[in-house]
Amino acid sequence: MTAEAETGEVAADGFAFGVRALDGLPEVRPGDDVAALVAAAAPDLRDGDVLLVTSKIVSKAEGRILPAADREEAIDAETVRVVARRGGLRIVENRQGLVMAAAGVDASNTPAGTVLLLPEDPDASARAIRAGLRAALGVDVGVVVTDTSGRPWRSGLTDIAIGAAGVRVLDDLRGGQDTHGNPLNVTITAVADELAAAGDLVKGKTAGRPVAVVRGLGRLVGDDAGPDGARALVRGAAEDLFRLGTSEAVREAVTQRRTVREFTGAPVDPAAVRRAVAAAVTAPAPHHTTPWRFVLLESAESRTELLDAMREAWIEDLRRDGKSEESVARRVRRGEVLRRAPYLVVPCLVMDGSHHYGDDRRDGAEREMFVVATGAGVQNLLVALAGEGLGSAWVSSTMFCRDVVRKVLGLPDDWDPMGAVAVGHPAAAPKARPARDASAFITVR
Repeated sequence: MTAEAETGEVAADGFAFGVRALDGLPEVRPGDDVAALVAAAAPDLRDGDVLLVTSKIVSKAEGRILPAADREEAIDAETVRVVARRGGLRIVENRQGLVMAAAGVDASNTPAGTVLLLPEDPDASARAIRAGLRAALGVDVGVVVTDTSGRPWRSGLTDIAIGAAGVRVLDDLRGGQDTHGNPLNVTITAVADELAAAGDLVKGKTAGRPVAVVRGLGRLVGDDAGPDGARALVRGAAEDLFRLGTSEAVREAVTQRRTVREFTGAPVDPAAVRRAVAAAVTAPAPHHTTPWRFVLLESAESRTELLDAMREAWIEDLRRDGKSEESVARRVRRGEVLRRAPYLVVPCLVMDGSHHYGDDRRDGAEREMFVVATGAGVQNLLVALAGEGLGSAWVSSTMFCRDVVRKVLGLPDDWDPMGAVAVGHPAAAPKARPARDASAFITVR
């Protein structure tokens, strides 16, 4: 912003611009024509100007006003997804696709006893204001509808663009070079947000000046100015690495861990599995012990040798049980999930540090403690694998032929294999799982 903000005059070299707030706008009421009000307050608008319009006056004009008693109900109605919750504060994704506190429902700069909802479609609101100014003044301007928002990792609030028309909202610099000749590979500038923040500097929050005009950035304005609409600024869920708050992310990580039995042919990153093992060994364990060991089968040869030996042991057991050859073949086919996986993990239990009491009851309880700790470690592993984008299936088969597994893998005699975990990239998204009523599993005394 330059000192020319009062006059609107800007340097001709394109490296300076002016921002001024409009005076003379009346209190906006439902049914008012925002474009007409702006045209009356700024008859000197020029082609290439960018109009920055606070969303509150758009909401008022569009009748997005509710009694304050309905605030929580309004937040619920505007919420698509809860991102984070702390006490009474909710950060949510609203129906406009924006992630905001309280879904953008606001009690400021509105009469006492009322709250404002965001415009139903801020991009459509921006298009209507732009068309209205073209009809009233014959000018081609860009319009950005702004709202105040917090930001992850940063203190304080700033204005951002929630609606736009006739203005480039993103400036894609990828493929270009910086001043040192280095290639620009990821640089996409959020121009509309930068404009919104510049306008907030002159509008203020308490001065009653809800509209600002930027002059000197006409290169950003026009029907062909790139993606038209502030929706382009919203990062899609698949690309958002921080789409949940801490407690929500922990809960989702646990509940979204699913058994996956079909995998793509994509290789598994060994480093991702090692990170999951690092999470696994934080599980609780008795007597400050470390009862977990994880055998990583990263070569196809090691997996095949183990699975072939296990299959032969299983077939022997089934035949010993008197099963028909057809029944044996059918049961063996059910165990093929381990063969379909590009990576296997064999978790093992070790009893190092366990206590020996000399009677079956307490010694049995001691082993159970270690088994439970091993299960907690494997659960940590499965959840962490899911966090890495990997699917898994914990299969019990190695527990039925422990001697075979130890021999093939060359494991110590005191390592007890506790199943095998198939790991890979899921071939398809898991089917929806209905929520369980936790009360059915709770007893209160």
